[in-house]
Amino acid sequence: MADLIQPVKGMNDVLADQSPWWAKVESVAHALFAGYGYQRVYLPVLERTELFSRSIGELTDIVSKEMFTFDDHGDSLTLRPEGTAGVVRAALSNGLLHNQQQKLWLSGPMFRREKPQKGRYRQFHQMSVEALGFAEPEIDAELIALSARLWRGLGLSSVTLELNTIGTAESRQKYKQVLVEHFSRHRELLDDDSVRRLERNPLRILDSKNPALRELIEAAPLLSSYLDDESRVHFERVQALLGDVGVAYTLNPRLVRGLDYYSRTVFEWVTDRLGAQSAVCSGGRYDGLVAQLGGRDTPAVGWALGIERIVEVMQAESIGAGETSPDAQLVAAGDAERRFGFKLVDELRERVPGVKISLGAPSAGFKAQLRHADKSGARFALIVGESELKAEKVALKPLRDGTPQRLVTVEECVDLLRQTAASA
Repeated sequence: MADLIQPVKGMNDVLADQSPWWAKVESVAHALFAGYGYQRVYLPVLERTELFSRSIGELTDIVSKEMFTFDDHGDSLTLRPEGTAGVVRAALSNGLLHNQQQKLWLSGPMFRREKPQKGRYRQFHQMSVEALGFAEPEIDAELIALSARLWRGLGLSSVTLELNTIGTAESRQKYKQVLVEHFSRHRELLDDDSVRRLERNPLRILDSKNPALRELIEAAPLLSSYLDDESRVHFERVQALLGDVGVAYTLNPRLVRGLDYYSRTVFEWVTDRLGAQSAVCSGGRYDGLVAQLGGRDTPAVGWALGIERIVEVMQAESIGAGETSPDAQLVAAGDAERRFGFKLVDELRERVPGVKISLGAPSAGFKAQLRHADKSGARFALIVGESELKAEKVALKPLRDGTPQRLVTVEECVDLLRQTAASA
């Protein structure tokens, strides 16, 4: 026997017993995004490497350590590690931003060569929502409110919002100088990553997860002391708007986000149900990214969520994925009965959209088929025996209560299954 082919390290299979939770996330999100006027785009998973080195930043861990990059006959290509840069590239290369505003969303796999661990895979899946061409704080607040509504739609209660502003590039430059002075005085306490960041992007030190640096980071000056007036007014407006619609938040002055293209509003939704990996949705404003990628100065804001992590939180909170059992399952006595039943099931699926009917185990014995129908969780067994075949009817046997079995016509069966589908 040939050796089994094992999956690639860090690439996770989502099997049938998990997929209903994914489907629930996707269906709730799709309806919500449409209600807010966001349109879906489908983009390549392969992009030119420079897209990410220019947008995310060459000195970030993602670009310097984690990207899947390869040479393609002289072109350096990368499997996308996140979605925002690709959305902006698509908007620019397809001319979508010529005096236009765009509200777009993307869903699909992303790739990072991280150490695989619970809830973090080398292929993972994100949904991102991007508003391009909007400078107003109302759009920041709307996007955050949209995410809050998504959690309510999914039934999540353990996610909480952390909010901050990181100002403009100019105000951050002043702050960076102060940070360099602070951390340089304690250089001997810094780990290797922080020393590297100190010389190139000291704000990233504030994002360190090293517990040994916690006290030093807490003692660092706050960025809020160096904010420009315009950013301060913008952030105050965002907070007021969130208060108006009842979105609770905690101000976190140490929240800076890990990607270089962010400015002004930044936020994270976090949970205590995932251990060290607490963030489930992150985002903010990235007003400089469009120009950074060759377009005109264009304000923009967005967020991304990790589907794997959302599903884990749903399961940790014991949130069900909805009913996955069939509404009915066929039980047929013999070959002629199976053929009649096969045609019957096809007609029922055609005439009752949304009904879930399974053929079950057609080659098994009659009693085995009945046991299979019961174990499937189906509400009804559709039984076709010799007498039903002669009468061109079907015996409808309820499996979840004590209601007696009854013989019905195809029309009566259609009506009953319509009622079942409508009540689901």
